[in-house]
Amino acid sequence: MSRFTVHDLAATIDARAASGGEASYTRKLLDKGAEHCAKKLGEEAVETVIAAVENDRDHLIAESADLVFHLLVLLKSRGVKLEDVEAALEKRTSMSGLEEKASRKRD
Repeated sequence: MSRFTVHDLAATIDARAASGGEASYTRKLLDKGAEHCAKKLGEEAVETVIAAVENDRDHLIAESADLVFHLLVLLKSRGVKLEDVEAALEKRTSMSGLEEKASRKRD
């Protein structure tokens, strides 16, 4: 059995974004714009936190899946590829987490 990956999900989102029609939840989210996608991501983040605090493993897994999906939809809405995020993560692994955090630009 092949393993489903985040890249598979990103490809599915790309395909559904390119399609038209009322049948695609992904397309409907994207049609509402990046701000709507960002709000949905925030809602899913809160639901993920609640599941974690409640120590409900199955609920945490389900909400985490929703969170990853909505993150990828938001990235798509802003023209950011998963590979761009992976490149940022790769840069961060060349130093300790504390060093990386200290090196970020401050507002």
